[in-house]
Amino acid sequence: MAPSTIKLNTGHAMPQVGFGLWKVDNATCADTVYNAIKVGYRLFDGACVADYGNEKEAGEGVARAIKDGLVKREDLFLVSKLWNSFHDGDQVEPICRKQLADWGIDYFDLFIVHFPVALKYVDPSVRYPPGWAVDGKDDVQLSNASIQETWTAMEDIHKKGLAKSIGISNFQGSLILDLLRYAKIRPATLQIEHHPYLVQPTLLKLAESEGIAVTAYSSFGPQSFIELEWQKAKDTPVLFEHPVVTKIADRTKKTPAQVLLRWATQRGLAVVPKSNNPERLQQNLKVTDFDLEQADLDAISGLDRHLRFNNPTDVSPPFAHF
Repeated sequence: MAPSTIKLNTGHAMPQVGFGLWKVDNATCADTVYNAIKVGYRLFDGACVADYGNEKEAGEGVARAIKDGLVKREDLFLVSKLWNSFHDGDQVEPICRKQLADWGIDYFDLFIVHFPVALKYVDPSVRYPPGWAVDGKDDVQLSNASIQETWTAMEDIHKKGLAKSIGISNFQGSLILDLLRYAKIRPATLQIEHHPYLVQPTLLKLAESEGIAVTAYSSFGPQSFIELEWQKAKDTPVLFEHPVVTKIADRTKKTPAQVLLRWATQRGLAVVPKSNNPERLQQNLKVTDFDLEQADLDAISGLDRHLRFNNPTDVSPPFAHF
């Protein structure tokens, strides 16, 4: 069965289920990417920021898979992101080229503005990935770069063929509406925190009305943030154990993770889960070949608490408590 795709406003097809590289350990990243390709993943969602910091290793996994004949470059959909420290217009292209070199590729299928937060530039020769603080500790300094300046530079890398599509992440509705006033190239995608505790129906409706595809991250709610020892996540009921989710999983003979991912994909979103477990790796990929009942979709959406774990506008340390 061919993998499900979403047609972007650039005309390119994006796989609906991808593999997220957030928190994939550098030591195992190349093998993880290679094995995910072997299982059937074609979209890999990366970034340069410190809690990714694995683009070189991800590229090594891709190169090995291509060398072994598992895939061709054009079979893959590789995604990366512009970090906050590189929002100044003259820094967008150089860092994009560096990230491409780290991956060992000539173009990204999608390059995204990671956060609508511009930080003071940190030269990669000084520290890379730069993180939030200019000193690598707790000195957070903002850049004067506007979103318009950054987006104009993003449009330039698209025109130069460095990215086939460009998009945004962690933008709310008002910022999207503002960006659309001056954008010559519209964002192809919007990547957001999205799970049953944070459904954001009005934002989804806005994106749909503007022809912007939505990718959900943190599809399992608090799970990713429990691993980071965030107290708010620890205090939140685990979605894998929520009776609404487990009841649907039992009836459909699917795992709770598959139910949560199908809740998103059946409503037209793309997802980028990760797993180091080979069995779960395969299960997470198989979430577009069955349907939930409308009552199931509504029940899961009804868990909405407007609960956001990753709030990038809170740019004051410590960042472990966004």
